[in-house]
Amino acid sequence: MTVEQNVLQQHSQKHQQTLLNQLREVTGTTDVQLLQQALQVSNGDLAEAVAYLTEKNAKVPQQDETTYYQTSQVSNDRYISVGSQADSNVIDLTGDDKDDLQRAIALSLAESNRAFRETGITDEEQAISRVLEASIAENKASLKRTHTEVWSDSPNPHDRKRIDNCPVGLKNVGNTCWFSAVIQSLFNLLEFQRLVLNYSPPARVHELPRNQKEHRNLPFMQELRTLFSLMVGSKRKYVDPSRAVEILKDAFKSSESQQQDVSEFTHKLLDWLEDAFQMKAEEDGDEDKPKNPMVELFYGRFLAVGVLEGKKFENTEMFGQYPLQVNGFKDLHECLEAAMIEGEIESLHSAENSARSGQEHWFTELPPVLTFELSRFEFNQALGRPEKIHNKLEFPSMLFMDRYMDRNREITRIKREEIRRLKEHLTLLQQRLERYLSYGSGPKRFPLADVLQYAMEFASSKPVCTSPVEDIDSSAPPGGTTGLQLPPPSSAEQDSSASAESSGSASGTAAQQQRAPVHKPFTQSRLPPDLPMHPAPRHITEEELRVLEGCLHRWRSEVEKDTRDLQESIKRILRTIELMYSDKSMMQVPYRLHAVLVHEGQANAGHYWAYIYDPHQRCWMKYNDIAVTKSSWEELVRDSFGGYRNASAYCLMYINDKKPFLIEEDFDKETGQILSGMDKLPPDLKQYVKGDNELFDKEIVEWNALQARKAQQEKLALVAAAAAAAAAAASTASSTSISSSSPQPMSIDCSPPDNAALQQDPEYMEQPSPTSDSKHLQEDTERAISRASAEQEERSPEALLNAALKLEYARLVRFAQEDTPPEKDYRLHHVIVYFLQNQAPKKILERTLLTQFADRNLAFDERCKSIMNVARAKLDLIKPEEVNMDEYEIWHQDYRNFRETTIFMITGLELCHKTNYVEALIYLIYSYQYNKELLSKGLYRGHDEEFLGHYRRDCLLKLNEQAAAMFESGEEPEVTTGLGIMNELVVPCIPLLLLHDTERDLLAVEDMRNRWCSYLGQEMDSNLQEKLTDFLPKLLDCSTEIKSFHDPPKVPAHSTLELCERFGRIMTTLCKVANHGR
Repeated sequence: MTVEQNVLQQHSQKHQQTLLNQLREVTGTTDVQLLQQALQVSNGDLAEAVAYLTEKNAKVPQQDETTYYQTSQVSNDRYISVGSQADSNVIDLTGDDKDDLQRAIALSLAESNRAFRETGITDEEQAISRVLEASIAENKASLKRTHTEVWSDSPNPHDRKRIDNCPVGLKNVGNTCWFSAVIQSLFNLLEFQRLVLNYSPPARVHELPRNQKEHRNLPFMQELRTLFSLMVGSKRKYVDPSRAVEILKDAFKSSESQQQDVSEFTHKLLDWLEDAFQMKAEEDGDEDKPKNPMVELFYGRFLAVGVLEGKKFENTEMFGQYPLQVNGFKDLHECLEAAMIEGEIESLHSAENSARSGQEHWFTELPPVLTFELSRFEFNQALGRPEKIHNKLEFPSMLFMDRYMDRNREITRIKREEIRRLKEHLTLLQQRLERYLSYGSGPKRFPLADVLQYAMEFASSKPVCTSPVEDIDSSAPPGGTTGLQLPPPSSAEQDSSASAESSGSASGTAAQQQRAPVHKPFTQSRLPPDLPMHPAPRHITEEELRVLEGCLHRWRSEVEKDTRDLQESIKRILRTIELMYSDKSMMQVPYRLHAVLVHEGQANAGHYWAYIYDPHQRCWMKYNDIAVTKSSWEELVRDSFGGYRNASAYCLMYINDKKPFLIEEDFDKETGQILSGMDKLPPDLKQYVKGDNELFDKEIVEWNALQARKAQQEKLALVAAAAAAAAAAASTASSTSISSSSPQPMSIDCSPPDNAALQQDPEYMEQPSPTSDSKHLQEDTERAISRASAEQEERSPEALLNAALKLEYARLVRFAQEDTPPEKDYRLHHVIVYFLQNQAPKKILERTLLTQFADRNLAFDERCKSIMNVARAKLDLIKPEEVNMDEYEIWHQDYRNFRETTIFMITGLELCHKTNYVEALIYLIYSYQYNKELLSKGLYRGHDEEFLGHYRRDCLLKLNEQAAAMFESGEEPEVTTGLGIMNELVVPCIPLLLLHDTERDLLAVEDMRNRWCSYLGQEMDSNLQEKLTDFLPKLLDCSTEIKSFHDPPKVPAHSTLELCERFGRIMTTLCKVANHGR
C-alpha cells in the first residue's frame, strides 16, 4: 500500500479504528479479533456489537476461521494498535440486568457517534485532550498553591545554568513526564532532530488554514522546532515545554483528567508529524508519489501469510509501533515469536490440504527506527479496572531481526521446527529430573539422593536396645515426673526419698552454678550418656547393615549419576536452542537499542522516564524530566526488566545499526568540521535561541548585582557594628596604660579604621559580658596563665603571655589528637580543636588563640589585666598582609555553621527519640543538608554523614508508616491528616534522598512507594480511591527537582557548656539503642 493510498483512505481507517476503540473501552475486551468479529456480525452497528459481546459475557469464543481471513483482508491501518488504556470508570458488564445495561451503552455510543460526526474528533483524540488540558490546568493551578506544595525553580539562575554541553532537560509542567520521555527519545535521534529543525511550513501556511488538520498540526510543528532549538543551543539546564503542550491541548476540547499513556501519545505525535510533512511533500514534490520522511523513518511493512480451509492468502500491511504482549514470556524474542504466529500454522507449509486456519507475519521491510510497545496493562473485568503486569521481561542491547524476515522464511521455519522438537525433548528431561529432585508421595518432597543418604545415616547409627522413653525414666531422680503411670511408693520409700532430696538440694544447686547450662527435657532429668543424638534402629545385625549400606550406597551413586546426566543434557539442549540463530547468515539485520521508556507505578498512576544511549560518550544517559545524568546498563536493567519493582520498560526503540546517519552529526561542507550547538540551527531558530540566551544572561547579571548589593549592605552593617564596638572598647581602655616591661604596641583606640572592623571576634571567643560561655573560656585562659606563672621564671606580662599561649595550645592539640567516644566531641569544646583537625593555616590558629587571651573579661586582677592588654596590643600589631582576614572570617563562619548544624542535629535526634517525628524531620533535614555542605570542604568539617542519613531516613519511614495507618483507618480527619503529612513533609523530602542516590535511601523510597501502591489493588471507598489517585503521582514522581518546604526553624544560642552537655546526653542515649559512632 502506498503513502498516497494511506492519505486517501485516512478518514475511513480512523472511523474503523474509532469503532474498535469504543468497543474495547466499553466492554473491556482487548482481543482485536473478537472485536472485529463482533463488528462483522453486527454490520458495524455498535449497539448490536456490544450486545453480541455481552451475551457471551465478555468471554473469548473459540477462534473462528473467518476471523483470520477478515484480519488479513480488512486491516489496512498503518498502525497495529494495542488499544488505549482502559479508564477506571469502565462500565461493568457483569450485572444481571442486561437490558438496562445495553440501553445505557447504546445511548452512550449514540452520543459518541454524534460528537464524532459533528466535530470529527475521535474518542482517542478526546482522551489525549483530557490529559493535555489536565496537565496545563495542573501547571496553572500550581501557581496558586502554598509554598509547601509548589515544585518551583531555584531563584538562583546559576542553579539553572547548563554545564558545558550537558544535554538539556525538560521541565515537568504537570503530569507531563510522558511528554518528556518521548520527546527526549526522538530528539536524540539526530536524523529526526534534523528533519524537525529544518522543516519549513508550506507556503499556504500564511493563508487561513483550509482544514482542522492544518490548523492543528502546523502550529504544533513550529512549536516543536522551537523546543528542539532550545534543547540544542540553550544556556539553561532545562527548558519549559508548556507552549508545545498548550498547542496539543488547544487541538481538542475536554476537561477530564488522567495520566497520559506513552504509546498512545507517540502514535498521535507521529501521526501529526506525518501529516505536517505530507503537506510539505505534496507542495514541494514533483513526483507522483512524494516521499514522506516520517513514513520512511518509522514505518515498515510485513507480509501476512494465512490459510483458510486449505486456501492460502497473502496480504502486505504497514506498521508503525509494533505491539508485543508481555504476559507469559521471558524475553523479547519469545514475545516476537508469539506475535509473528497466530493460530494453527502447520497447514501453511505442509503438503497435505488441511482444514486448519492460521497466519504468520513476515517482515518485508523494516523501518530504520523500530519501536516495540510492551503491553504491560491489562483490563481486569472482575474488578472493573486496569492492572499493570509486573512480570520480568529481558531484552538485548543488540537485536538481530533476520529470523523474522520474509527472505529467511524457509530457513526460519526449519529452525522453529527444530526448536519445537528440542523443547519437547527438554520438557521430558525436565520432568524426569524433577522426579529425582522432588521425590516422595506426600506434600513434602526431597531430592532422592538425599533421601538415600538419610536412610544410610539412620541404618549406620548406634542401635539402642530399649525405648528412649524407658531410658529417660530409668535415669529420672525421685522428684522427676514422666508420662508413665507408676505404682505409688510406700511410706518408707517416701521418707527416704524426702531425706535424699533435701540432702542433695544444696550440692545440686552449687553444681548447677559451676557447670555451663545444658539443655534439659521437660522432666528435668539428666540425659544418659549413651543416648544418641539422632534416632537409630532398635535391632540390626552386622550382616543386615553390610547388605543395606551396600545397596543404599550403590543406589545413591546411580541416582547422582542419572541426575548429572539429565542436568548436562538439559544444558546442552538449552545451549543448542540459544545458538540456533547465531550463524552469520542470521545476523545480517542488526538493530541496536537506542532508547528505553520506563514506567514506574500502577496502571492508573505512575511516572515515566527514559534511558537513551549516547554513541559519542559510549554510555547510557537517564532523562528524568529536568535531571539528565549518566547511567549504566546495569541501572537500566534494574529499572527496565521488571519482575521485582514497580518499574519496568513500556516502550523499546531500536535503530538499524547499519544506518549510521540516524545518529551521526552533520558536517560543515566547507570546513569538514562537525556542526554542534548553535551551528546546527537554521537562521530563524538561531536568532530565537540567541534571544532566549540573552534573556538568561541578563537574569544572571541581575542576580549577581542583587547579591553584590546584599553583600555590600551586610559588610557595611558589620563595619558599623565593629566601629561601635571599637569605640566602646577605646573608651574603656583610655584610662589604662601598658606595663613598662611590655613592648610598645599600638593602643586599642589607635587602631586604624579598616582594622577596627576586624576586631569583632566570634561570640564563642569573646563576650561583652561574663556569660556562661565566656566564663568557660575564661576559666581555661586563667588556668593557662596560672600554670605559666608557676613554671615561668620571668614574670613580665609578655613572657607570661607567651608561656600561657604554649600551654593552652598544647592542651588543645592533645584534645584534637585524642580518640574520643561517640558522646564526646572536643570540636564543640573549642574552636582551635576544630581548626586543628581540619588543618587550618597557622596564622589563623595564632590569631584565634591570641584573641582568646585578649578577652576583656580577664581583667579581674593586675596580672591578667596586663596580659590581656599585651594580647590586644599584639592583635593591633598584626598587619593585614600577615593574616588574610577574609580567610579568617571564612574559617570562623564555618565553625559557627558547624555549631548551628550540631544544634539542629541534637534537636532533631531528641525529638526523634521522643517519637515526635513531625517536628524532628525538619531539624534532621536541615542538619543533613548543612552537614553535607560542611563535609564538602573536608572530612572533619561536620558530623558523620551516614549517622545523620540513618536518622533522617528512619524519621521519614516512621512518618510514612503513621500516615499510611491514618489512611487505612478510613476516617476523614485521619485520612486528611495522613495525606497532609505525606504532601507537606514526606513527598518534598523524597528528591533529597533520590539526589544523593545512596542504596539505603533508594530502598527507603522504594519501601514508601510500595506501601502506598499496595492500596491500588484493594477495595475501598470511592472518596479514598479518588484521594489516593490524586496523591500517587506526587509520590511516584522520580524527579530530583527540589521542592520547597518549610524555612529552617530558629534555634536559640547555646553556650559551649550547654551544647556539649546536650550532645553528650543524646549520644549516650542513642548509643544504648544502637552503636553509632560520631
